[in-house]
Amino acid sequence: MNLLQAATGQPQQPSPWGFYIMIGLMILVLWLFMWRPESKRRKEMQKFREGLKKGDKVITAGGIYGTVKEIKERTLLIEVDGNVTLRVDKNMVVADTTDLQK
Repeated sequence: MNLLQAATGQPQQPSPWGFYIMIGLMILVLWLFMWRPESKRRKEMQKFREGLKKGDKVITAGGIYGTVKEIKERTLLIEVDGNVTLRVDKNMVVADTTDLQK
């Protein structure tokens, strides 16, 4: 039996602050390890997509390699092979292979 309980004769109620501190720490950990890196990666990818120019070699989310031939506001025209061209959404371009081929 706790010394305070013995003195007052009543059980002591736990403080609710410990619960709030634990919830706050869990939110902080989620922000540090999940939300912050994801938003940073998303900003870098958006910057990459805005910086695309004609002649860049890219990979789409579907694994298609191509060369950018035309850039519009929301789409790209990429040449896949010879005279084969595809129009893809800018959000589906995930990597630049220009540096990989050097």
